[in-house]
Amino acid sequence: MSVSEPKSSFLPRSRPWSVAVIGAGAMGRGIAQVAAQAGMSVRLHDAVAGRAAEAVIAIRAEMEKRAAAGKLSREVCDAACTSLASVEELSDLADRNLVVEAVVEDLEVKRGLFRALEAVVSVDCMLATNTSSLLVTSIARGCAHPERVGGVHFFNPVPAMKIAEVIAGARTGPATVEALRAFVADIGHAPIVAADTPGFLINHAGRGLYTEGVRIVAEGIAAPHDVDAVMQEAAGFRMGPFQLFDLTGLDVSYPVLSRIYREFFEEPRFRPAPLLRRQVEAGLFGRKVGEGFYRYADGRPVPGAIEESPAEWAPRPVWIEPGDRAAAPWLPARLSALGVHIHDGARPGADAIQLVLPIGEDATSAALRHGLDLQRVMAIDPLLADARRLTLMPTVATRGEVRDALAGMVRTGGGKATLIHDSPGFVAQRMLAMIVNIAADIAQQRIASPGDIDFAVRGGLGYPTGPLALGDALGPRTILTILERMQAFYGDPRYRPSPWLKRRALAACSLTHPDA
Repeated sequence: MSVSEPKSSFLPRSRPWSVAVIGAGAMGRGIAQVAAQAGMSVRLHDAVAGRAAEAVIAIRAEMEKRAAAGKLSREVCDAACTSLASVEELSDLADRNLVVEAVVEDLEVKRGLFRALEAVVSVDCMLATNTSSLLVTSIARGCAHPERVGGVHFFNPVPAMKIAEVIAGARTGPATVEALRAFVADIGHAPIVAADTPGFLINHAGRGLYTEGVRIVAEGIAAPHDVDAVMQEAAGFRMGPFQLFDLTGLDVSYPVLSRIYREFFEEPRFRPAPLLRRQVEAGLFGRKVGEGFYRYADGRPVPGAIEESPAEWAPRPVWIEPGDRAAAPWLPARLSALGVHIHDGARPGADAIQLVLPIGEDATSAALRHGLDLQRVMAIDPLLADARRLTLMPTVATRGEVRDALAGMVRTGGGKATLIHDSPGFVAQRMLAMIVNIAADIAQQRIASPGDIDFAVRGGLGYPTGPLALGDALGPRTILTILERMQAFYGDPRYRPSPWLKRRALAACSLTHPDA
């Protein structure tokens, strides 16, 4: 990543920090708290009269609570409470050497604030934006000294999310980048340097989980709770995309999704679905309003319907297509442990369920390719051997009693099963492939290094593993196959493989391997 050299005598000071935080919402409060706890002098300002003072009272109360619980030393708490104060005028920030803005996500508001700050602070004061979706370059445009403007993107809640992205705009000076890295480290967070691109690194990397989850629901393949259950109990994610939408609030997430899509000039990989706009128009923002993709009471999800076996079904033997069986040697033992009888003949018996295990392919296409009876075919996702939940999928012509028999046997035997409609790549395959592919393209564009991509996604998004390491674990060639088959089925460039992924898959090389 290259940045321009400063055009002025500006040289940022790195220590001791005298910090101003502008914006007394959740993000601003969190930034002020961690800076004060790190021993820095902090001034909090908000455009709404009295709001900063109220925030300081709340922050002090939170630190006192942490001290009482033994999570913060009494000495640190007392010093932080003393060093934190509110101010009502921008002119009261004249002595600061770092200003971090956390105001509304509006380009003109942020530009106007920075221009006003330049008339107040000294020339060696750094100006940092906590924007999550606007370009730092755009915010710095119009500043007299854009070389001192950079991005420090924190994550909510700031005290708990120990990571921050440091962003250099097109005219940000190298000294500013290094100083902002030092500031992030000094407050006890891990700094990740990323290029100034829509969504930076972490929000950019999260598009695969969100947009593909919505695409699956919008296509009628599965319900939101089914997608979330598969991602949690099969793929090992802490939360699925619709749980995350409800937690963050769709009034916050949807504008970011739309903005990133527009700012990448309608890149198909980031395309949101009309389903989200309908939710927003209905005011179904999530937990904050009591209803989103789930319903909530007292801030807790209201339990949904209990997953039950079909009312009427009869057990049947299961015959696994021999070529597919070799790709998932763990599955026969898994099904047998649930009480399913596995038919071992070369051809299926007259009443046997014909089971296929496609990678990146729908059940109908797999059945036709193998020359099987569409009415008796079911598919199980073979990608994840340690999945606590199996994903079951019929063809377009599978008889109801065949579908219900497989679901009934698995659930009655004590297993968890999600039954979806026919789809290339099931649920987990297509979502994981998109997550890996977008991360691979982030590496391809040199937005961040492979190691920083994996580290940032684990820390900032809470994924069970980094996306490039995930691709290595599943096999780059497997991910490539899923994407190529989905692209062929849909004819959608959304699923085109990244060059980073394709080259490494063809060369049998790790996705974390940098270019020479």
